[in-house]
Amino acid sequence: MTCINRRDLGLLVLRVGTGAVLAAHGTQKLAGWFGGGGIEGTTAAMEAMGFHPPKHSAMAAGLGEAGGGVLLALGLATPAAGAAAAGTMAGAVAVHAPAGFFATGGGYEYPAFLGFTAAAIGLTGAGRYSLDHATGHVLDRPWVVALAFAGSALAAAAVVGRRAKGQEDESPAEGEHADGSA
Repeated sequence: MTCINRRDLGLLVLRVGTGAVLAAHGTQKLAGWFGGGGIEGTTAAMEAMGFHPPKHSAMAAGLGEAGGGVLLALGLATPAAGAAAAGTMAGAVAVHAPAGFFATGGGYEYPAFLGFTAAAIGLTGAGRYSLDHATGHVLDRPWVVALAFAGSALAAAAVVGRRAKGQEDESPAEGEHADGSA
């Protein structure tokens, strides 16, 4: 009889909890579940937040959260799941950053916490009580970790950078009003 490993049990609880929260948020965006806007509402929100193209951004955010969350909860392809969720949360942090840190004021505290947690799980691995362990860690190799986090960082930087550039282009020049008059 094997003794329950507290570290692996802790990782299971952390994975399932974080994964469920991410999956719920993602399904709000994709399917309108749990009071979400679905893909149409999320597309409109993405456009209002300056993400272009808005429908692709809505799909990417929903899939990053829902897909990353489900995979984290299962402990399957954990590096890719953690990287995808962390990259998605980087976009959310960029949106909330102007409001400061604390979530009570609309700040980035919550998406940053989810992103850091997903990244930590992706880097640490899923533990013994996971599908990665059951499959011999075929999707949890050092090269997968490096590739997943590098790809996610590049994609997040491109999306956030494109959004920031779009916002710069839309803001009026100094001394000029939004309608173009001086």
